Amino acid sequence: MTEGEDLVLYEREPPIGRLVLNWPEKANAQSSALVHLFDRYLGEIDRDYEIKVVIIKANGKGFSAGHVIAPGAYPEFAEGQSHIGTNWKASADLFLWPTLRLWECSKPTISQVHGYAVGGGTYFALVPDITVASEDAYFQMPLVQGLGFPGGETMIEPWLFMNWKRAAEYLYTAQTLSAEDALRAGLVNRVVPRDELEATVEEMAAHIARAPLSTLMATRALLKRAWELMGMRLHLQMSTDLMALCESTSDARALRQELAEARRLPREQAARGEAPPA
Repeated sequence: MTEGEDLVLYEREPPIGRLVLNWPEKANAQSSALVHLFDRYLGEIDRDYEIKVVIIKANGKGFSAGHVIAPGAYPEFAEGQSHIGTNWKASADLFLWPTLRLWECSKPTISQVHGYAVGGGTYFALVPDITVASEDAYFQMPLVQGLGFPGGETMIEPWLFMNWKRAAEYLYTAQTLSAEDALRAGLVNRVVPRDELEATVEEMAAHIARAPLSTLMATRALLKRAWELMGMRLHLQMSTDLMALCESTSDARALRQELAEARRLPREQAARGEAPPA
């Protein structure tokens, strides 16, 4: 096993395949190595005729804290800057195409979310067909307030909420949604006690897997194509274009400089000025 090969674990027990985010000491942050390994295993699952359902879950205190926030965290960015002066292609290679491959996986997907699902971590949590959350789960996209970016490289929120008003408030204000908030907004399918989370997901996966593989693949294809006909796939690609633009705008760069100097996380930066809880 090479360095970083344990950042994602693949548990293959046909007809179920499980992808387990396994970097708990770093909050399962999406480093280059973690994203590439996740993407590779997802490709293996997609080609495996014995796997009918994919479960995505995580070890540790939470699901994923999103992208790694550290200088030089992504060598792809440095490579892009050295060749064309922008992270545009590198961002797409690392965060757009793997997200789209999760979206386009031919098998039904279920995410099993506990604790935090923040920033880019919400992609792995909410892009799957079904999301089951424990009562302690919460969701946030802190980038507008916290990093001066318009959202993630793939703005999935308009398609998840399918509601202009809710998506706007969530993104503009870096709103934190509890599991129950997410359930009411239609972002998750079920909320269960933490000690029932795994059993609930496993039972659901086993139920889905009773159907023929070809039927499941056809059903998922129809679901995906309905959204793509409304423009989702193109919109996700445009998100990366505008992210690249905001890499260089002066006001957004000033916000990120302030964050770096204060040694704050994007979630902490987004919380500045908020009224204390009643």
